[in-house]
Amino acid sequence: MADYEQEQEMEVEALQAILMDDIKEIDPSESGLSTTARCFQIVLSPQDDDFDESAYVPVQLALIFAHTEKYPDEPPLLNVKSVRGMKSEDLASLKEKLEQEATENLGMAMVYTLVTSAQDWLSEKYGQNAGDGESEENEAEEEEVIVPHGEAVTVESFLAWRDRFEAELALQRAKLMPESALTAPKEKKLSGRQYFESGRHTMKGASTTADEEEEEEEDIDFDEDFDDDEEDMLEHYLAEQSGKSAA
Repeated sequence: MADYEQEQEMEVEALQAILMDDIKEIDPSESGLSTTARCFQIVLSPQDDDFDESAYVPVQLALIFAHTEKYPDEPPLLNVKSVRGMKSEDLASLKEKLEQEATENLGMAMVYTLVTSAQDWLSEKYGQNAGDGESEENEAEEEEVIVPHGEAVTVESFLAWRDRFEAELALQRAKLMPESALTAPKEKKLSGRQYFESGRHTMKGASTTADEEEEEEEDIDFDEDFDDDEEDMLEHYLAEQSGKSAA
């Protein structure tokens, strides 16, 4: 008996040194336990590494324990109470969890182990990071490209659309070309003598600047606007399909 009492006293002293103001002795009548032995209450709050007290609504519970005559060879008496914001069903679940762990740790001082377990459970249940995993999943789902109610995208449908797209692109290019370039017959190539006698060599220098300016106006760069790679075309196609579905 003396050995049990000594071990229990040493455990209480160790808990007081570690938990300091968070542990206090209470009257057995306030404990909710059927005992006249010394009872202790430990107040716990959910905490995270980036805990921000100023922006956090406190949720607290009280873990109450009392040593039995043959503790630690038999489990301690346990109770949990809400100090602030705890649900009764959560308290019942936590108490069952702690009683199971006490049974698994018979033969050794276990109160601090139970305190740590309760602290972890409280942080997971009510901590600032609770529900982050679900939130990240929802964000990932929202970022997925989805074509609701539309035609299923297959290799065949994409290739067919690409052919139509390239045909439309060719038509747009044709519309932007001067009409003379499409209808004028190819000029017959002159011999050197014919070229000299025609007097065109005297006009070449004067017309070079004007021709260059005209070429600059007519030289339209389609590469930036239309030379999409297949990945961009696929995005274009998906957007088009989505627009049709919305309409």
